[in-house]
Amino acid sequence: MVIERTDNELVIRFPLNARVEQIQDLIDYLRYQELVSSHSTEQSEVDMLAREINKNYRESNQMCQDL
Repeated sequence: MVIERTDNELVIRFPLNARVEQIQDLIDYLRYQELVSSHSTEQSEVDMLAREINKNYRESNQMCQDL
């Protein structure tokens, strides 16, 4: 993994053999942090996001098991 800072963005590069599920989990976590840090978030919004993350996690695991 390589993290690079440019003038206007932060770029994270992963090798092609990186596990997509783990990267998606990281992206979901970063999105969560973005949502809760920018404003006061209702618990119901947090719960909805958690349900979506769990659903995506279960679906991606199911696809891997089907292979």
